[in-house]
Amino acid sequence: MKVINALGRRKSAVARVYVSAGNGTIMINGRPLENYFHEDSLIYIVKQPLEVTGTTAQFDIKANIDGGGIKGQAEAMRLGIARALCEIDSEAYRHTLKSNGFLTRDAREVERKKPGRPGARKRFQFSKR
Repeated sequence: MKVINALGRRKSAVARVYVSAGNGTIMINGRPLENYFHEDSLIYIVKQPLEVTGTTAQFDIKANIDGGGIKGQAEAMRLGIARALCEIDSEAYRHTLKSNGFLTRDAREVERKKPGRPGARKRFQFSKR
């Protein structure tokens, strides 16, 4: 099997994911998954597409992640892995991944701060007189 690459994005995080046949090792920016994401919840998020499709020990995954915070990076990686699995075998994995919501890009971004205001939506206190 050749190396399949896919792109995952979330907020300002971008994950370039490379999936190849192997025994289930996940490397992120040259570091093992457990050393990159220290929280169990983030490790769970990254592994969700593999666990749902039952392919945890079938593929080796390498990823390069840029930007964002750790939560956004984990979710970007989840989308990248799901897209790569879909590219490997669309008939077997697509329905399962789609029904669990792993193929949908979460497009929510931070709204920009407006000039003359303290934040994106916040206003300074109104004074009538």
